[in-house]
Amino acid sequence: MKWARSLRRVLPRTFRKVGPESLEELEERLIMADFGVDASQRFVEAVERAAGRREDPAGALAAAIRAVFDGDGNAPLAVAAAPPTVYLFVGVNGTGKTTTIGKLAHRLAGEGRSVMVAATDTYRAGATEQLARWADRAGADFVRGQPGGDPAAVAFDALEAARARAADALLVDTAGRLHTHKGLMQQLAKVDRVIRGRQEGAPHETLLVLDATVGQNGLVQAREFSRYVTVTGIVLAKMDSTARGGIVVALRQELGIPVRLVGVGERPQDLEPFDAHEFVQGVLAAS
Repeated sequence: MKWARSLRRVLPRTFRKVGPESLEELEERLIMADFGVDASQRFVEAVERAAGRREDPAGALAAAIRAVFDGDGNAPLAVAAAPPTVYLFVGVNGTGKTTTIGKLAHRLAGEGRSVMVAATDTYRAGATEQLARWADRAGADFVRGQPGGDPAAVAFDALEAARARAADALLVDTAGRLHTHKGLMQQLAKVDRVIRGRQEGAPHETLLVLDATVGQNGLVQAREFSRYVTVTGIVLAKMDSTARGGIVVALRQELGIPVRLVGVGERPQDLEPFDAHEFVQGVLAAS
């Protein structure tokens, strides 16, 4: 992956050169790349053990990182047994949530699926208009509510419209909100309840969009949003703007939430499924 920073240069070329200085440097680089302190320490210990057994330290590091993602595979996003499949998007302000929804709408439409996008942010007209433009670019239907209306009611109406128009997928945007704002988080929980009450199994995915450049603060956001909705996956936006790709490890290791998609640019096609094997290869690629 083009956004996965190379760490291979901090590893000695042979096990004989593994020592306190190189291990300390490796740990420092892993932490700086947002792998998290606990995971970084475990990875360094794995390298040290491999060196003691006269094994390849780079291979040991790769295996330790890969083990974090065991069982994740490269599973596609969920698809409902009967349409529409409902994808609910949550996140704080400024993470790239609206752009991510537009990109996913583009991706699904490109696969031949009929898509509807719903804007439940009834307070920020600018955000609604931006989402409407993205939906138009993707050829998706668009539903919005009345200014100042109940976001949960908009979600309900959108689901009704998606059924009436036989849409394959409904992408529900929610207002960006600080994870510390209890009232808005409770409002988000209400949107989730309304969707669940209207269609069994929905939302089929609840995707938390995180700005990859915020590093470990993404863990705090993920913990708080998980208190109000069942987050099934993470979308890391702006991965092309950071060299700290280790946050995907921290999220999976510490919270058990898989990273499903990554945003790697501004174009509609710049949304990629997260591939754990490719990530490990990218992290350990030679400089």
